[in-house]
Amino acid sequence: SKKREGEKSQRGEKPIAVNIFVLTSSTSTKKNTKTGDWGQMYYGANHPMKPHRIVMAHHLVLGYGLHKAGLDVFTPRRAAGAEIAQFHSSDYVDFLSKVTPESANRQSAQAALARFNLNEDCPPFPGLWDFCASYAAASIQGAVRLNHGLCDVAINWAGGLHHAKKAEASGFCYVNDLVLAILELLKYNAR
Repeated sequence: SKKREGEKSQRGEKPIAVNIFVLTSSTSTKKNTKTGDWGQMYYGANHPMKPHRIVMAHHLVLGYGLHKAGLDVFTPRRAAGAEIAQFHSSDYVDFLSKVTPESANRQSAQAALARFNLNEDCPPFPGLWDFCASYAAASIQGAVRLNHGLCDVAINWAGGLHHAKKAEASGFCYVNDLVLAILELLKYNAR
C-alpha cells in the first residue's frame, strides 16, 4: 500500500518492487485476465477436489483490482508428453494422455487403472490430460521466467499438485508439477 511505502521511505528503506507472473487458464493463448478450462474440470460429485476454486481465486484478484498492481497474467501452453516424462515414466504419461471415463469403464483398462492408481481419489474425468498438461506447463513456464529474471514471483493457481509419483497418481494429483518446475529451476540454479 502507498501508506506502507511512505512509512518505509521515512525510515530510509526503499520500497521493494516485485514483478509477479501469474498463470491462469483460458482457451486463448494471448496475455489476458480470463479463466476458463481449469474451472470446468470436475473430479466427481463427492470428491473434495474442486478445480473451480482456482477460477474463484483468480476472480477475487480481478475483482479487487490486484492484477493492476504489477501482475502479468498469462495463459499457459500445454506441456508436451516428453516434458512431463522428465519426471514421470513414459508409460504412465502415455496412459494419462489417453484415458477417459469411457475407456476406464472397459474391462481391459482395469489392470492399468490399478497399476497407475486411478481410483476414487484420482478418477479419470473428461479433460484430464488437458488439465494435467496445462497446470504442469504453467509451473514449468513460471520456473523458466524465474530462471531468466523475467519475474520475481511466479504463481500458478492450479499448481502444487505434488502427491503424484513417478508412475502413479496419488492424493488427487496426476502430474507432479512441482518436481517439473524444480527440474527447470535446477538448469540455472545450483542445489
